[in-house]
Amino acid sequence: MTRASDFRYVLHATDGAARRGTFHTPHGPVETPVFMPVGTLGAVKTVSPDEVEALGASMILANTYHLYLRPGHALVRELGGIHAFMRWDGPILTDSGGFQVFSLDGIRKIQDDGVVFQSHIDGSAHFFTPESVMEVQRVLGADVIMAFDECPPGGCDRRTAERANRRTLDWLERCRVRFEALESEGLAGALAGTPGVVTGPGGTTSSTRGPGPPGLGGSPRLDGPVPPQALFPVLQGNVYPDLRVAHARAVQDMGDWIGYGIGGLSVGEAKPKMWATLEVLDPELPTDRPRYLMGVGYPDDLLEAIARGCEMFDCVAPTRNARHGTAWTPDGQVNLKAARFRADRRPIDEDCDCLACTRFDRAYLRHMVVAGEAFAHRLISIHNLRFLVRLAEEARRRIPEGTFRSWAGDWTTRYRGG
Repeated sequence: MTRASDFRYVLHATDGAARRGTFHTPHGPVETPVFMPVGTLGAVKTVSPDEVEALGASMILANTYHLYLRPGHALVRELGGIHAFMRWDGPILTDSGGFQVFSLDGIRKIQDDGVVFQSHIDGSAHFFTPESVMEVQRVLGADVIMAFDECPPGGCDRRTAERANRRTLDWLERCRVRFEALESEGLAGALAGTPGVVTGPGGTTSSTRGPGPPGLGGSPRLDGPVPPQALFPVLQGNVYPDLRVAHARAVQDMGDWIGYGIGGLSVGEAKPKMWATLEVLDPELPTDRPRYLMGVGYPDDLLEAIARGCEMFDCVAPTRNARHGTAWTPDGQVNLKAARFRADRRPIDEDCDCLACTRFDRAYLRHMVVAGEAFAHRLISIHNLRFLVRLAEEARRRIPEGTFRSWAGDWTTRYRGG
């Protein structure tokens, strides 16, 4: 059962709204602000766990939706759980899969009891409920798990945002009840209730719960300890200030949460509205709990969000940009496909200590990118990840000194000017 001592947050210093803290988990401490690399399918794309650790990352993410579909959460448990499966000894956070499900526009149906959706892999129909999402994440075994929420699109009308808020609150209560029950039931209870494939006519059926994915060749191992888990709620409300405040207060009235996820941002809304929304939320949230801004991770966005009280971040942008040959520098992002780098002997960033910058120059990287060589994608991924980790490290150093706000302002001006 999760105890107060299993997860603990200590706030060390502030500079304005910017926060410097330590989030203690069963798999080790996480110093905040922190950027968390994304290992969607159980791996940070092209980068090994040892390399991720060497970059300075302390916590990584895995995706519930993708691991449920392939290879299956029960198989992950049979192979030792998500930490053993990924060969990562540090803290892991799994998102609920809600964002991925709601992104499947045209092949999913949102209902009050859950979401019916089609697999992007084979078109098979599945059903996620708040309860089943808790069960899948319990089986996977991450340290921090996220509640199932409805994420409306950026720029949605007020009525849509209100409906998503109501449904998210209803689902959060169901998540909480099932989460607490699973603490006593353990893996046997979680595996008995995980979602099965929908087989009824029209893609829906009332019989959507079963033993989990078939074909495991035997029952998953239920012996061995499962680490305690922390459930984070997800705050919604789009960019409507009163809806954000009301939702944040209602969520706090529902329970004493270990941390808070801020969702529904960086989904298409204008950046000034995102920053205004974070400014509205900052005074509404308790100061003694970590705040996780979901899906944000471009360099300047990271600093803007830290300045507004957020401290945990994730984003696929570092590795996704790398696959297109785009690298980050203090003077902005550069596309290494450009002909101007054909004979450029400089590293991507002269101040960076990553493998790409200490061993290779832009000319070589451009050649690799243009040739479609996967080694280039790997090197640029390593650089982009280290770039964000270093940025968070510098923020952690600056906040206690009281110099974060001035430094961050100068840094973003240079970055955007480049």
